Amino acid sequence: MTRFGVRVYKEYFNFASSHFLVFPDGAREELHGHNYQVRVAVAGDLGPGDVVLDFCQLKPIVRRLCAALDHRTLLPLHNERVALEEDGDHLKVAFRRNDGGTDRFLFPRRDCVLLPIPNTSTERLAEHLGGQLIEALGREAPGARLTRLEVEVEESRGQCGQYVADLPERA
Repeated sequence: MTRFGVRVYKEYFNFASSHFLVFPDGAREELHGHNYQVRVAVAGDLGPGDVVLDFCQLKPIVRRLCAALDHRTLLPLHNERVALEEDGDHLKVAFRRNDGGTDRFLFPRRDCVLLPIPNTSTERLAEHLGGQLIEALGREAPGARLTRLEVEVEESRGQCGQYVADLPERA
């Protein structure tokens, strides 16, 4: 079986963001930041021009998705320990600690991105970007016959989370 694909990993596929991870035991990391790097690979059938997907279609989408997260605090919408409340131009964030106490944060709303994920791990960030990428490619490259998507989000050199999706065939 022959397979084809393309991979993009440009220096400008990055975003600098703050977050905290909620651990399985219910504790959380301190609020901190990373200079994330993103890599994307797609596989599929060759199309016009003998390409799976033109780099010129893929690169602007990845760049735009990274820019939406750049210089923001990333917060999970679906974590039972994290409560979010909009208050005018601000976002109140409450983290329920194991000891029954609460850690409270107040952010300018414009500085935050609320993500439809349970935690801000690199794996979940890769999943979020992957879902957005699938939607964008459906709109912006509707003729592409993609069978697989891989997204990597690197939080520091040599360690990254991955999201891999086998894509359904489009008619």
